[in-house]
Amino acid sequence: MIEVKNVTKTFDGFAALSGANITVPSGGVYGLVGPNGAGKSTIIRHLTGIYRPDSGEVLVDGAPVYENPEKKALIAAIPDDWYYFQSATVRDMMRFYKGFYPSFDLGRYEKFKEVFTIPEKAVIRRLSKGMQKQAAFWLTMCCRPRYLILDEPVDGLDPVMRRQVWSLMLSDVSEHGTTVLVSSHNLRELEDVCDHVGIMNRGSVLLERSLSDLQENIVKLQAVWKPGEAPVLPKELEVLHTSHVGRVYTYIVRGRAGDITSRLERHEPLMLEALPLSLEEIFIYELGGEQYAVKEIIL
Repeated sequence: MIEVKNVTKTFDGFAALSGANITVPSGGVYGLVGPNGAGKSTIIRHLTGIYRPDSGEVLVDGAPVYENPEKKALIAAIPDDWYYFQSATVRDMMRFYKGFYPSFDLGRYEKFKEVFTIPEKAVIRRLSKGMQKQAAFWLTMCCRPRYLILDEPVDGLDPVMRRQVWSLMLSDVSEHGTTVLVSSHNLRELEDVCDHVGIMNRGSVLLERSLSDLQENIVKLQAVWKPGEAPVLPKELEVLHTSHVGRVYTYIVRGRAGDITSRLERHEPLMLEALPLSLEEIFIYELGGEQYAVKEIIL
Protein backbone atom coordinates (compact mmCIF):
# COMPACT_ATOMS: atom_id res chain seq x y z
CA MET A 1 0.00 0.00 0.00
CA ILE A 2 1.09 3.55 -0.74
CA GLU A 3 0.13 6.26 1.74
CA VAL A 4 0.61 10.01 1.53
CA LYS A 5 -0.24 11.60 4.87
CA ASN A 6 -0.74 15.35 5.17
CA VAL A 7 2.24 16.15 2.92
CA THR A 8 3.28 19.74 2.25
CA LYS A 9 5.89 20.97 -0.20
CA THR A 10 6.87 24.56 -0.96
CA PHE A 11 9.12 25.91 -3.72
CA ASP A 12 10.29 29.53 -3.37
CA GLY A 13 7.20 30.44 -1.38
CA PHE A 14 4.78 28.58 -3.69
CA ALA A 15 2.84 25.76 -1.99
CA ALA A 16 2.90 22.90 -4.51
CA LEU A 17 1.31 20.54 -1.97
CA SER A 18 -0.90 21.67 0.90
CA GLY A 19 -1.66 18.79 3.24
CA ALA A 20 -2.16 16.17 0.51
CA ASN A 21 -3.53 12.77 1.56
CA ILE A 22 -3.65 9.72 -0.71
CA THR A 23 -4.18 6.02 -0.04
CA VAL A 24 -3.42 3.67 -2.94
CA PRO A 25 -4.71 0.14 -2.26
CA SER A 26 -2.48 -2.75 -3.27
CA GLY A 27 -3.18 -4.80 -6.38
CA GLY A 28 -5.22 -2.33 -8.41
CA VAL A 29 -5.04 0.67 -10.72
CA TYR A 30 -5.31 4.12 -9.12
CA GLY A 31 -5.96 7.12 -11.37
CA LEU A 32 -4.67 10.47 -10.14
CA VAL A 33 -6.35 13.32 -12.01
CA GLY A 34 -6.46 17.08 -11.76
CA PRO A 35 -5.97 20.29 -13.75
CA ASN A 36 -2.53 21.54 -14.77
CA GLY A 37 -0.62 22.72 -11.72
CA ALA A 38 -2.70 20.69 -9.27
CA GLY A 39 0.39 18.98 -7.82
CA LYS A 40 0.21 15.56 -9.49
CA SER A 41 3.81 15.47 -10.71
CA THR A 42 5.01 16.76 -7.34
CA ILE A 43 3.19 13.91 -5.61
CA ILE A 44 4.78 11.42 -8.01
CA ARG A 45 8.27 12.76 -7.26
CA HIS A 46 7.56 12.21 -3.58
CA LEU A 47 6.30 8.66 -4.20
CA THR A 48 9.47 7.79 -6.10
CA GLY A 49 11.70 9.24 -3.40
CA ILE A 50 13.04 12.18 -5.40
CA TYR A 51 11.56 14.85 -3.13
CA ARG A 52 11.61 14.94 0.65
CA PRO A 53 8.33 16.34 2.05
CA ASP A 54 8.55 19.55 4.04
CA SER A 55 6.11 17.92 6.45
CA GLY A 56 3.96 14.81 6.51
CA GLU A 57 4.79 11.26 5.49
CA VAL A 58 5.13 9.29 2.25
CA LEU A 59 4.97 5.57 3.05
CA VAL A 60 5.37 2.43 0.96
CA ASP A 61 4.27 -0.70 2.80
CA GLY A 62 4.35 1.29 6.03
CA ALA A 63 7.90 2.68 5.70
CA PRO A 64 9.15 6.07 4.43
CA VAL A 65 10.33 5.89 0.83
CA TYR A 66 12.78 8.83 0.89
CA GLU A 67 16.41 7.58 1.05
CA ASN A 68 15.14 4.03 1.53
CA PRO A 69 16.78 1.76 -1.09
CA GLU A 70 14.80 -1.29 0.06
CA LYS A 71 11.48 0.41 -0.71
CA LYS A 72 12.71 2.13 -3.85
CA ALA A 73 13.64 -1.30 -5.25
CA LEU A 74 9.92 -2.13 -5.22
CA ILE A 75 9.02 0.91 -7.34
CA ALA A 76 9.50 1.56 -11.04
CA ALA A 77 8.35 4.76 -12.71
CA ILE A 78 7.88 6.23 -16.16
CA PRO A 79 7.76 10.04 -15.91
CA ASP A 80 6.33 12.26 -18.61
CA ASP A 81 9.92 13.10 -19.63
CA TRP A 82 11.65 9.71 -19.44
CA TYR A 83 15.37 9.83 -18.63
CA TYR A 84 18.02 7.91 -20.54
CA PHE A 85 21.73 8.44 -21.18
CA GLN A 86 22.29 10.46 -24.33
CA SER A 87 24.42 7.86 -26.11
CA ALA A 88 22.62 4.80 -24.72
CA THR A 89 20.90 2.07 -26.70
CA VAL A 90 17.96 0.05 -25.39
CA ARG A 91 20.38 -2.74 -24.48
CA ASP A 92 22.65 -0.29 -22.64
CA MET A 93 19.71 0.93 -20.58
CA MET A 94 18.67 -2.68 -19.95
CA ARG A 95 22.04 -3.28 -18.27
CA PHE A 96 21.58 -0.07 -16.28
CA TYR A 97 18.11 -1.11 -15.04
CA LYS A 98 19.32 -4.65 -14.31
CA GLY A 99 22.00 -3.23 -12.03
CA PHE A 100 19.41 -1.41 -9.93
CA TYR A 101 16.59 -3.94 -9.83
CA PRO A 102 17.35 -7.41 -8.40
CA SER A 103 13.98 -8.55 -9.79
CA PHE A 104 14.86 -7.61 -13.40
CA ASP A 105 13.57 -10.42 -15.64
CA LEU A 106 15.90 -11.10 -18.59
CA GLY A 107 13.54 -13.75 -19.92
CA ARG A 108 10.77 -11.20 -20.12
CA TYR A 109 13.11 -8.73 -21.79
CA GLU A 110 13.74 -11.24 -24.57
CA LYS A 111 10.04 -12.08 -24.95
CA PHE A 112 9.12 -8.40 -25.18
CA LYS A 113 11.22 -8.08 -28.32
CA GLU A 114 8.16 -9.54 -30.07
CA VAL A 115 5.94 -6.79 -28.63
CA PHE A 116 8.21 -3.74 -28.87
CA THR A 117 9.75 -4.02 -32.30
CA ILE A 118 12.58 -1.59 -31.58
CA PRO A 119 16.17 -2.32 -32.63
CA GLU A 120 17.81 -2.80 -29.24
CA LYS A 121 21.11 -1.45 -30.56
CA ALA A 122 19.55 1.79 -31.81
CA VAL A 123 20.52 4.95 -29.90
CA ILE A 124 17.41 5.94 -27.96
CA ARG A 125 17.68 9.69 -28.55
CA ARG A 126 17.44 9.06 -32.30
CA LEU A 127 14.14 7.22 -31.96
CA SER A 128 10.75 8.90 -32.34
CA LYS A 129 8.89 9.99 -29.21
CA GLY A 130 6.53 7.04 -29.50
CA MET A 131 9.37 4.54 -29.84
CA GLN A 132 11.15 6.09 -26.87
CA LYS A 133 8.01 5.59 -24.81
CA GLN A 134 7.83 1.97 -25.99
CA ALA A 135 11.43 1.50 -24.84
CA ALA A 136 10.51 2.95 -21.44
CA PHE A 137 7.69 0.42 -21.03
CA TRP A 138 9.85 -2.43 -22.30
CA LEU A 139 12.54 -1.80 -19.69
CA THR A 140 10.33 -0.73 -16.81
CA MET A 141 7.98 -3.70 -16.97
CA CYS A 142 10.93 -6.08 -17.06
CA CYS A 143 11.88 -4.79 -13.59
CA ARG A 144 8.85 -6.68 -12.23
CA PRO A 145 8.04 -3.84 -9.80
CA ARG A 146 5.54 -4.21 -7.01
CA TYR A 147 4.54 -0.58 -7.62
CA LEU A 148 4.41 0.94 -11.09
CA ILE A 149 4.06 4.74 -11.15
CA LEU A 150 3.22 6.46 -14.42
CA ASP A 151 2.92 10.11 -15.45
CA GLU A 152 1.06 10.55 -18.77
CA PRO A 153 2.16 7.03 -19.65
CA VAL A 154 0.82 6.42 -23.15
CA ASP A 155 1.30 9.92 -24.55
CA GLY A 156 2.90 9.53 -27.99
CA LEU A 157 1.86 5.90 -28.54
CA ASP A 158 -0.36 4.94 -31.45
CA PRO A 159 -3.80 3.41 -30.64
CA VAL A 160 -2.69 -0.19 -31.21
CA MET A 161 0.36 0.15 -28.97
CA ARG A 162 -1.67 1.96 -26.30
CA ARG A 163 -4.00 -1.02 -26.14
CA GLN A 164 -1.05 -3.43 -26.06
CA VAL A 165 0.65 -1.59 -23.20
CA TRP A 166 -2.52 -1.40 -21.11
CA SER A 167 -3.12 -5.11 -21.72
CA LEU A 168 0.36 -5.97 -20.42
CA MET A 169 -0.04 -3.77 -17.34
CA LEU A 170 -3.49 -5.08 -16.45
CA SER A 171 -2.18 -8.62 -16.86
CA ASP A 172 0.52 -7.85 -14.28
CA VAL A 173 -2.11 -6.40 -11.95
CA SER A 174 -4.33 -9.49 -12.16
CA GLU A 175 -1.61 -12.17 -12.25
CA HIS A 176 1.13 -10.68 -10.05
CA GLY A 177 -0.70 -8.20 -7.83
CA THR A 178 1.17 -5.21 -9.24
CA THR A 179 -0.12 -1.86 -8.00
CA VAL A 180 -0.33 0.84 -10.68
CA LEU A 181 -0.68 4.56 -10.00
CA VAL A 182 -1.26 6.55 -13.16
CA SER A 183 -1.56 10.30 -13.63
CA SER A 184 -3.15 11.30 -16.91
CA HIS A 185 -5.36 13.89 -18.57
CA ASN A 186 -6.88 11.19 -20.77
CA LEU A 187 -9.87 10.56 -18.51
CA ARG A 188 -11.71 8.47 -21.08
CA GLU A 189 -8.85 6.00 -21.08
CA LEU A 190 -8.52 5.98 -17.28
CA GLU A 191 -12.21 5.21 -16.96
CA ASP A 192 -11.62 1.87 -18.69
CA VAL A 193 -8.77 0.72 -16.43
CA CYS A 194 -9.00 2.35 -12.98
CA ASP A 195 -10.36 0.81 -9.78
CA HIS A 196 -9.86 3.95 -7.68
CA VAL A 197 -9.64 7.64 -8.53
CA GLY A 198 -8.17 10.61 -6.67
CA ILE A 199 -9.00 14.15 -7.79
CA MET A 200 -6.41 16.83 -7.00
CA ASN A 201 -6.65 20.60 -7.13
CA ARG A 202 -4.37 23.35 -5.80
CA GLY A 203 -2.02 21.01 -3.97
CA SER A 204 -4.53 18.87 -2.13
CA VAL A 205 -6.73 15.88 -2.84
CA LEU A 206 -10.40 16.85 -3.03
CA LEU A 207 -11.66 13.29 -2.88
CA GLU A 208 -10.62 9.71 -3.54
CA ARG A 209 -13.01 6.82 -3.99
CA SER A 210 -13.47 3.66 -5.94
CA LEU A 211 -14.57 4.51 -9.45
CA SER A 212 -17.83 2.62 -9.05
CA ASP A 213 -18.68 4.49 -5.85
CA LEU A 214 -17.81 7.80 -7.48
CA GLN A 215 -20.09 7.11 -10.42
CA GLU A 216 -22.92 5.97 -8.16
CA ASN A 217 -22.88 9.16 -6.10
CA ILE A 218 -23.36 11.73 -8.84
CA VAL A 219 -26.02 11.54 -11.52
CA LYS A 220 -27.17 13.36 -14.64
CA LEU A 221 -30.93 13.71 -15.00
CA GLN A 222 -32.89 14.86 -18.03
CA ALA A 223 -36.46 15.96 -17.51
CA VAL A 224 -39.28 17.43 -19.57
CA TRP A 225 -41.91 19.42 -17.69
CA LYS A 226 -45.31 20.71 -18.70
CA PRO A 227 -45.12 24.14 -20.39
CA GLY A 228 -44.39 26.81 -17.81
CA GLU A 229 -44.22 24.29 -14.94
CA ALA A 230 -40.50 23.63 -14.43
CA PRO A 231 -40.28 23.21 -10.65
CA VAL A 232 -37.81 24.60 -8.15
CA LEU A 233 -35.87 21.53 -7.03
CA PRO A 234 -36.00 20.55 -3.35
CA LYS A 235 -33.41 22.37 -1.25
CA GLU A 236 -32.10 19.12 0.21
CA LEU A 237 -30.84 18.06 -3.22
CA GLU A 238 -27.22 19.04 -3.90
CA VAL A 239 -27.57 20.36 -7.45
CA LEU A 240 -24.18 20.97 -9.06
CA HIS A 241 -25.40 22.23 -12.42
CA THR A 242 -28.66 23.07 -14.22
CA SER A 243 -29.20 23.82 -17.90
CA HIS A 244 -32.01 23.52 -20.40
CA VAL A 245 -32.60 23.53 -24.13
CA GLY A 246 -36.22 24.24 -24.89
CA ARG A 247 -38.28 22.10 -22.53
CA VAL A 248 -35.51 19.58 -21.84
CA TYR A 249 -33.82 20.31 -18.51
CA THR A 250 -30.53 18.72 -17.51
CA TYR A 251 -29.51 18.47 -13.86
CA ILE A 252 -26.23 17.27 -12.35
CA VAL A 253 -27.01 16.18 -8.81
CA ARG A 254 -24.87 14.61 -6.10
CA GLY A 255 -26.50 11.48 -4.74
CA ARG A 256 -27.84 8.12 -5.86
CA ALA A 257 -29.96 7.95 -8.98
CA GLY A 258 -32.85 6.05 -7.40
CA ASP A 259 -33.29 8.46 -4.49
CA ILE A 260 -33.11 11.58 -6.67
CA THR A 261 -35.41 10.19 -9.36
CA SER A 262 -38.10 9.32 -6.80
CA ARG A 263 -38.00 12.88 -5.44
CA LEU A 264 -38.38 14.45 -8.88
CA GLU A 265 -41.18 12.08 -9.90
CA ARG A 266 -43.36 13.74 -7.25
CA HIS A 267 -43.39 16.82 -9.50
CA GLU A 268 -44.95 14.74 -12.33
CA PRO A 269 -42.48 15.31 -15.20
CA LEU A 270 -43.58 14.35 -18.68
CA MET A 271 -40.26 12.56 -19.07
CA LEU A 272 -37.48 11.75 -16.59
CA GLU A 273 -34.31 9.81 -17.32
CA ALA A 274 -31.18 9.18 -15.24
CA LEU A 275 -27.92 8.96 -17.22
CA PRO A 276 -24.46 7.81 -16.07
CA LEU A 277 -21.71 10.42 -15.99
CA SER A 278 -18.32 9.84 -17.53
CA LEU A 279 -15.19 10.31 -15.42
CA GLU A 280 -14.51 13.48 -17.41
CA GLU A 281 -17.91 14.93 -16.46
CA ILE A 282 -17.44 13.95 -12.81
CA PHE A 283 -14.01 15.62 -12.84
CA ILE A 284 -15.45 18.88 -14.23
CA TYR A 285 -18.34 19.11 -11.78
CA GLU A 286 -16.31 18.09 -8.74
CA LEU A 287 -13.93 20.95 -9.56
CA GLY A 288 -16.66 23.54 -9.75
CA GLY A 289 -18.75 23.00 -12.86
CA GLU A 290 -19.22 26.20 -14.85
CA GLN A 291 -15.85 27.71 -13.97
CA TYR A 292 -14.21 24.81 -15.83
CA ALA A 293 -16.47 25.06 -18.85
CA VAL A 294 -15.06 26.01 -22.23
CA LYS A 295 -15.28 29.79 -22.64
CA GLU A 296 -16.20 31.49 -25.87
CA ILE A 297 -13.90 34.36 -26.72
CA ILE A 298 -15.01 36.79 -29.43
CA LEU A 299 -12.04 38.26 -31.29
